[in-house]
Amino acid sequence: MGGIMAVNAQDSISNQDYSFSLEEAIRYGLENSYNSQTASKDVAIALKQKWEIISQGLPQISANAEYRNNLVQPVTLLPGAIAGGEPGTFVPVTFGTKQNLTATATWNQLIFDGSYIVGIQSSKTLLQITENAKIKTDLEVKKAITDAYGNVLLAEENIEILKNNLKTVQKNLDDTQVIFENGLAEEEEVEQLKITQLGLQANLNNAVRMEDIAYDMLKVTMGIPVENPIQVEDELDQLSMENFDLLLLSKEINVEENIDYRIAEDQANSAEIEVKLEKSKALPTLSAFVNYGAQGNSDDFTFFTNNQTYFDQSILGLSLNVPIFSSGMRSARTAQKELAYEQSLLELEQTKNQVKLNIQTAKNDYSFSLENYENKKQNLNLAERIENKNQIKFFEGLATSFELSEAQRQLYQAQQEYLQAMLDVITQKAKLENLLDTTTYSENYDN
Repeated sequence: MGGIMAVNAQDSISNQDYSFSLEEAIRYGLENSYNSQTASKDVAIALKQKWEIISQGLPQISANAEYRNNLVQPVTLLPGAIAGGEPGTFVPVTFGTKQNLTATATWNQLIFDGSYIVGIQSSKTLLQITENAKIKTDLEVKKAITDAYGNVLLAEENIEILKNNLKTVQKNLDDTQVIFENGLAEEEEVEQLKITQLGLQANLNNAVRMEDIAYDMLKVTMGIPVENPIQVEDELDQLSMENFDLLLLSKEINVEENIDYRIAEDQANSAEIEVKLEKSKALPTLSAFVNYGAQGNSDDFTFFTNNQTYFDQSILGLSLNVPIFSSGMRSARTAQKELAYEQSLLELEQTKNQVKLNIQTAKNDYSFSLENYENKKQNLNLAERIENKNQIKFFEGLATSFELSEAQRQLYQAQQEYLQAMLDVITQKAKLENLLDTTTYSENYDN
């Protein structure tokens, strides 16, 4: 069902230009991204594997039919004395008919097998692993879409800023050229502005190419073919303001609810089951079977005629297998699994501490991004004022072209830092939200 929805959604996008807000892009990506769809299929596969293991302990019925035509019947030599012949001689005898047909149905039932019981537990753990992996994948997809969406907004905003800067520098260059032609300015003044103008044009050309790449990356992350056009609806400054959430910094969760811890716990549970599985191999296995069949014999192919005679046969049996001695092989394998289980417990403890560290680090990074945003915003205002004053001084002859160029360089750097600061607020919040997410999987799990 999910695959059909994904195809239909992609078809609809291919038929029209489509625009997404960040929230809509995330919702679409969770349904249609390649990673999310793969994770969903992993869960479906695990469900089938669980039933496969369960069905091994349920009745198994099989049927067999065999037709034989002895083109050359085997000959058996009997002592001649039996047939009244001379002692020491043999009489060739052919037994049975030339053709026969046998049909048999067999019912097999597992009564006890320790590895089967452990296998049931293993299938449940495997299913839980894939379900938690699906949650982890969705969180990663959400983060990846947020990053890609933010990069698109950054690229678009960067292009607009570079266009405005280029427009301003071009006007300064044109005005200075006129002043130079009137003999009121040095040629160096014109050349300095020309250098700035060429640098801005190169940056603008590169920014346009980067915008295309950013869009393609967003489409790939969302599960949309790169040739299909899409648009983004949000603006970088507004989206960054919407991601100011100081309450998030005080939010706390139990480490055991973090998805990374749960995945590590699943691995430990799986390692423990491996130990049980090895130990179960030392237990006996008991199974039963019942079969029923019929056999017909004839020198000619008369098996489907009314006068054909069939002879019934049926067997009831039990099969008991008791492992007795393996020369230490089983104990060596069990010891390996026990050591692997101990390793998984150490890794679980390490993951617990790592999750705590990651949450604290993410909170610090998000807090810094909020402070840095305000700082870069003020820096940009100051840089704009400084650049504006230097423009006035330059045309009044109170500042050199080098001083104006330095003020412009400082402004351009402040602009880039401000754009990055806005993007950092968005991405750092998404990173922290992922670590604090406690979503659990259920049958009606909805992205």
